[in-house]
Amino acid sequence: MLHCVWRSTSPFSAPGRFLKLLPHHHQRPSSPALFFLTCFFSCQLTMSGTKRKASSAAAGEEHRAKQQKLAPVKEEKKEKVGGWLQSLVQQQRSEKKDMKFNKKRLRFLSDNEKIKQGSEGVLYWMLRDQRVQDNWALIHAQRLAVKENLPLHVCFCLVVPKSELSTLRHYSFMLKGLEEVAKECEQLNIQFHLLHGAPGKVLPGFVSNRSFGAVVTDFSPIREPLQWLEDVKKKLPKDIPFIQVDAHNIVPCWVASPKLEYSARTIRGKITNLLSEFLTDFPLVDAHPHTATRTAKGVDWDKTLASLDVDRTVKEPEWAKPGTKPGMDMLESFIDVRLKLFGSQRNDPNAPALSQLSPWLRFGQISAQRVAWQVQRNGKNASQSIPAFIEELVVRRELTDNFCFYNKKYDSVEGAYEWAQKTLKDHAKDERPYLYTREQLEKAKTHDKLWNAAQYQMVTEGKMHGFLRMYWAKKILEWTSSPEEALSIALYLNDRYELDGQDPNGFVGCMWSICGIHDQGWAERAVFGKIRYMNYKGCLRKFNVAQFERKYCPKSL
Repeated sequence: MLHCVWRSTSPFSAPGRFLKLLPHHHQRPSSPALFFLTCFFSCQLTMSGTKRKASSAAAGEEHRAKQQKLAPVKEEKKEKVGGWLQSLVQQQRSEKKDMKFNKKRLRFLSDNEKIKQGSEGVLYWMLRDQRVQDNWALIHAQRLAVKENLPLHVCFCLVVPKSELSTLRHYSFMLKGLEEVAKECEQLNIQFHLLHGAPGKVLPGFVSNRSFGAVVTDFSPIREPLQWLEDVKKKLPKDIPFIQVDAHNIVPCWVASPKLEYSARTIRGKITNLLSEFLTDFPLVDAHPHTATRTAKGVDWDKTLASLDVDRTVKEPEWAKPGTKPGMDMLESFIDVRLKLFGSQRNDPNAPALSQLSPWLRFGQISAQRVAWQVQRNGKNASQSIPAFIEELVVRRELTDNFCFYNKKYDSVEGAYEWAQKTLKDHAKDERPYLYTREQLEKAKTHDKLWNAAQYQMVTEGKMHGFLRMYWAKKILEWTSSPEEALSIALYLNDRYELDGQDPNGFVGCMWSICGIHDQGWAERAVFGKIRYMNYKGCLRKFNVAQFERKYCPKSL
């Protein structure tokens, strides 16, 4: 699974309902939204166990025709070798070269919408979606440049806050991915610029000095990028079109819903009703036909990484190699090996059932839309897992963007629902069974071996299984002096050590676990109030806890 989408791993979540529905092919789901999503992602699934007899010669001919069509697919399966996905996707993009761009994916942030005459290029300010292909923002920027017969430029503003959250783990993953972007841009006659400093300070001057005629950027709902957007907007020349494209979500955030959604139940239908329009393949970002007269300054990537003032004690994990190509390789292995286990074993931390894609999705090195498109088409040998995976990848993940975009207090107890704030306040003074400091928790020094093992996995590998991340965060609520302290510690640990940290999925994961976001009230109990409770015994019923503890429980951290 996408282990950053914690909420969706709940046994009470929609994927469970989908899986129950799927075997009964004549049972209509209880709501139109569920019916649509089940049908939409199950339309290619085989109906195993169902015997059908042809009632006429025509039906027999149709059956034989279908068998003939399926034959090449079976042949292709036998010949599958490593790297098949990259080749297939490249071919798909080329075939969609002239595909139209859906203008609902963009919005103008400026009053002016026409490119300034006499301009020297179009600029794509890369922000959240750090890839060349499968990037709607770059696709639009290139088409704009081609239409105006202008060179195409890409820039990234490197900002390193002085913070405990600025670690080698995150910045190495990001910069090595950007190095791949720069090389690919060079091959496509696109200029890549690495700018140093806050966008509001360095970008407007860069645009003016280079005489760019338009600026295109991508979308993030997080506080800092939104502020950068405002800072740039204020200082950009008024005659420069400033365009934002949501290249991260399948259904653009502002199209999916114009307001804060209460839960997956309230947004699911809105998203699924639009998937037939927005869940498509991508056209190719091709070699750019217009060459820039002023080229970009070369980047010494090793020197840049070595110069960063970041915490180097949080090391790079070995399992996750940065860049689009490793991300696509991980997707290929998921489709080939792990997807078939996802539907039934995604809540088992010992099972190799997860996609492991969250770091590449978080840094925008691969597209969630690409993942959904290929899983739907190439994962037919794991048909029972597809609806559950799509629910997490699409509905749950895009729900987190909705929450952060429309709730400015997305990382605060004050951002919780009124019922949750009240119940947490009512039980804030309850006696805790254990009390731990942030330092003790960070070093995995608690009485709970399972919690320690999960924390150790996160510190050493930069990941934690999604089911355990829920348990992990809820225990922090139980073992700290207040909900505010619990949320602060959970966010700190998640954002410091998780490769997919500092992302809407992480904020909402902590808010769901501690503050009941996108959940409902449950039976009242000490400390938790009406917030959903999880305990060690519940984990024992779910999976082999001892096995996980043996693997990860540290002797010392």
